[in-house]
Amino acid sequence: MYKIIGKLLYNIERAANKCISRYQLSKFSSIGDNIYIGKRCVFTPESISTGDNVYFGAGCVFQSAHGKIIIGNHVMFGPGVHVHGGNHVINRVGVYMDQIKKEPDSDGEVIIDDDVWIGANAIILQRVHVGTGAVIAAGSVVTKSVPPYEVWGGVPAKKNKGSIFTS
Repeated sequence: MYKIIGKLLYNIERAANKCISRYQLSKFSSIGDNIYIGKRCVFTPESISTGDNVYFGAGCVFQSAHGKIIIGNHVMFGPGVHVHGGNHVINRVGVYMDQIKKEPDSDGEVIIDDDVWIGANAIILQRVHVGTGAVIAAGSVVTKSVPPYEVWGGVPAKKNKGSIFTS
């Protein structure tokens, strides 16, 4: 009996996830072809644009109230990746942070070029540009731009001394 109910619930969850994914995609600023969204992803979709062949692993969070998140072609995001194009205003002494109204220029763009792989649970913060062919290691926190074809990792993320690329 558990096997039958489990299979039924599994199929219902898959169908619901597909509907939710299609709905989320319809709200993106612009969308390419062949986009996959894993389960339990959270987006501020109106600020996101994607190219073709983009994979969002389960549990990704992409948020930016005012800044844009621009994703190229053939980009893979592992599960749990966070991209945050915004930040809180913290320099107003005597005013509670939740009472400060953010200005449109307080958030920055995040640009992820073509052929990029972002490992599981990596975090990319505002005003970061990840260059073509770059790889971000799992669990990294990216606070500054990554040049093309480099492997970065750590907290904060830095260029990996070794390279997987050959010339």
